Parts: sequence; structure tokens; C-alpha cells
Amino acid sequence: MKELAILGIRGVPAAHGGFETFAEKLSLYLVEKGWAVTVYCQIDGEGEVSADTWRGVQRINIPVARPGAAGTVIFDWKATRHAARHHKLTLTLGYNTALFCTWLRIRGVRNLINMDGIEWRRDKWSAAERAWLYLNERAGCLLGNHLIADHPQIEKHLQTRVSGRKISMIPYGADEITSADASLLAPLGVSPDGFALVIARPEPENSILEIVRAFSGKARGRQLVVLGNFDTENNPYHAQVQQVASEEVVFPGAIYEKPVLAALRYYTRLYIHGHTVGGTNPSLVEALGAGSPVLAHDNPYNRWVAGEGAAFFCDEDECAAALDALMGGTDDLGGMRQASRNRFDRAFRWQDILQAYENCISSVASTGKR
Repeated sequence: MKELAILGIRGVPAAHGGFETFAEKLSLYLVEKGWAVTVYCQIDGEGEVSADTWRGVQRINIPVARPGAAGTVIFDWKATRHAARHHKLTLTLGYNTALFCTWLRIRGVRNLINMDGIEWRRDKWSAAERAWLYLNERAGCLLGNHLIADHPQIEKHLQTRVSGRKISMIPYGADEITSADASLLAPLGVSPDGFALVIARPEPENSILEIVRAFSGKARGRQLVVLGNFDTENNPYHAQVQQVASEEVVFPGAIYEKPVLAALRYYTRLYIHGHTVGGTNPSLVEALGAGSPVLAHDNPYNRWVAGEGAAFFCDEDECAAALDALMGGTDDLGGMRQASRNRFDRAFRWQDILQAYENCISSVASTGKR
């Protein structure tokens, strides 16, 4: 039987972000294709490792009592050791603890690694954290039997580390949204076509301050909805963002309910994506899948994902000018909506992406390399 273990996430079903969503999609897809799939899951507390089954996927539940990043490192170590004893083929999502993959190499396990973004370049990390991430990126490139990049720019970066023959470029996917419940917008105080939308962690590299300040520079007669957890008491950046926001900016906190997110993306007049680093960002792909008109920070990552039908800005002044053009009046943004759907159809449908993963995994399983 074809068999795969998935490492590097909190677990399935998805509850914590993009990699978890991907792992859920891939594991269920492979089970339908006749694979035996195991996913390693982190649970809170103490006790023995246990196993159960969810929708045909075997889950290995590893309890970890320590919270935060330290707990994640402990979990990754325990999961890697367990996988090395019980599996011959693994997919590791992310490289943050890639040094642990040494154990998989020693035990002869064939390991594919999705190398995610260039994490060590992010401003949010301390010098020590950047050094750890840089070391693990290098380790992942050397220890993985095959590497997966989710964006051409990430593939190009990895080619400075290893041969291009060791790398496959497979982007992230999303579900298409062709309808949504408009009534779910009412509790947020917004209405269809009456708001712009930002979904991002409130960090400087995601241009949240620039977007909010650009939007708040004048009365617009529409609202800006900024999703995310803001801790204004302990985070000066979060406090600054809210201080510069006009009364037309709405901060509803983090929202995880899929029907509400679908309604926000489907009915937004404009999806604003300020990420300046990273590969194929899941939130941007999900906006394309909903047919959202896109205004994105102008960099090679966003240019490739959003395509030429989107609008772009380089700084706060350009963002304000784009908002003036796209948020004012009653202009129809139907052309931008169709461009988003066309780009989604060409590159980001789950069926195509999951099939590409299966082909890549099967190749490594049979040959040890791609």
C-alpha cells in the first residue's frame, strides 16, 4: 500500500492556519486515492502518545505540556523520532526544525520538505531567531530528499542552495467561492460592496499601518475591515495602527468561521494585500478564489500570485491614490473580479495542486528523488 506520514503542523482537522488546511486537503485526497496517510497532531497536556482515525486518516496524538514555540519544538522532535521508527516516506511542512530531519536521514526515511517562505528574512524575528531559521533552512535543503517551493521566487531562492533537479514548484490552493450569505455581514456593521478588506497578521512587514493610514486620509463613505488580533496594551505597533485609523476603519478581531470569511471575501469591494515578503500567501489565493478585486503591495511574490488584472502599490502615497480610484464613486470593478477568477482557475485549484503533490510524492517514493 502507498503510505505517507505528514509532519510539521498542529494537526487535522485544520484549525490553525494555511499548512493545516493544506494537510487536511492533501490527506483526505490521498486517502481517496488509496494511500494510507498518517498525520502527527499536537495536543495539550501530558501523557502517552495515542492514535485514532479521522475520516480515514490515522492521527498520532502527541501531548505537549509546554506552551508556545518551545512546545512546538518539543512536539516536532517527538513526532520526527516516532515517524523515523514507523514510516518510510514523510512530508514535512516547513523547515523551522529541519535539523531534526537528520534522524529521518539516519533511519533511511525518504523525506519531502515544503520549504514555505524565506522565514529568516522577516523583520519580526530577533537576531537569535533569524540565525536559528537560517540554519534550519540550510539544513532542510541538505537533508530533504526533495524540496517543494510554493512560488517561483522561492524556487529561485532554493536554487542558490541546491540543484534545481531537487526542487518542484507547486503553489498553495484554495476553494472557489461562488456565493455567500450576505446576512453574516450585518453583525460586523458592513454591507455588500460597502467595504474594503484586509486579512493579515498585524505586523510591519504586512503594511497594515500604511494601508490604514492611506485609507484614513480622507472620508470615503465606505469602510475598511481589518481582521487580526490586536494587542494595543502590549504591542506599540498595534496601538499605532489603531491610533491612526479613522472612524470608517473596523477592527473585528480575528475571525475563523469559514462562512463569515467567505461572505467578507465575496462581498468586499476590494481586497487589500500588504504582504512584502513570502511565497504564495493563502489569504491572497483565497481572495482570488472568491473573485475579490485585489490591490496588493508591488513585489515579485504578489505580482505572480495576483496576476496582471490586479492593482498594485509601492508605498503609502500610491496606496492612497489607488484607494481614491477604486473605492470612490460607483465604478464597477467587474473586470478586476473576473481577472481574479481567471488567475485562480489557471493556477490555484485544489484538484490540480493535490494531483501535482501526489505525482511528486509517488516519484520520490519510487526513486528516492524527483
